[in-house]
Amino acid sequence: MGLKQSSMYLILFFLLAGFASSFTHISNGAFESHGTTGRNLLQAKKACSEDFEHKNYTILTSKCKGPLYPTKGCCDALKEFACPFADKLNDLTTDCASTMFSYINLYGKYPPGLFANMCREGKEGLECPEQTASGLTITKPSLLILTSGFLVLLFQLF
Repeated sequence: MGLKQSSMYLILFFLLAGFASSFTHISNGAFESHGTTGRNLLQAKKACSEDFEHKNYTILTSKCKGPLYPTKGCCDALKEFACPFADKLNDLTTDCASTMFSYINLYGKYPPGLFANMCREGKEGLECPEQTASGLTITKPSLLILTSGFLVLLFQLF
């Protein structure tokens, strides 16, 4: 009986740990301009390692068209384009975010600040689905952990 009870506690621990996991996101700070102010000789930003100049921006330009700029279409297109680079865009020591938005505005001829004012999903910024090594998107990791935990529990009891 002690083994079953310790197994139940272990399963419960992993379920709770799964619920505590969070989605990848693009921080709101990536949308803001971090222009130079004052003396920042030691705070120079590193060049972005991602080549945003040669990316395919048709995801954005085909779904986010003016003059009305539909919020859902524009924000969904931005997430589809930017989420694969979320780690690089959130690194405030590089110029990745400003470089990407410069090219977005250049190729899409969007008004300045369009995406920063329109696309907000919470205090963390835009939520990006997690990418697996195989390219499949996991949008609900908690559900996957909960289901697998339930199956393990079911096999333990019967």
